[in-house]
Amino acid sequence: MKKAILLVVLLTLVAFVSGAIAAAPPKAAGTTPAPAASASTKPVKLEKFHGDIKSVDAAAKTIVVARGKESKTFVVGEKTTITRGKDTLSLGDLKQGLNVSIEFKKEIDKLIAVTIKAGKPKGAPK
Repeated sequence: MKKAILLVVLLTLVAFVSGAIAAAPPKAAGTTPAPAASASTKPVKLEKFHGDIKSVDAAAKTIVVARGKESKTFVVGEKTTITRGKDTLSLGDLKQGLNVSIEFKKEIDKLIAVTIKAGKPKGAPK
């Protein structure tokens, strides 16, 4: 009796597996995705840095932001969004001493600013 039940269970399992394999869409030979394509779709991890603007170079489109003894130079690209509250600012609106929060990505040896959120300069009334 146990052998008969085991045989029925195995036959049922084989029927379901073969049905699932038959229903799967056929794969074309040699159509594996290229590793480079999957690497380009990988989301870039953004890092954050907070501090006060030490200097702005509009010609080079860079800003230097310092926090304590640490300072970093960020490249401001065309896709960089600069805001203060709900207002959109330009690179020319950023001044020395302005407190900023920057989300950036690393590209080789450059820090590319993705978003810059400006706060109030040091000593500004609240």
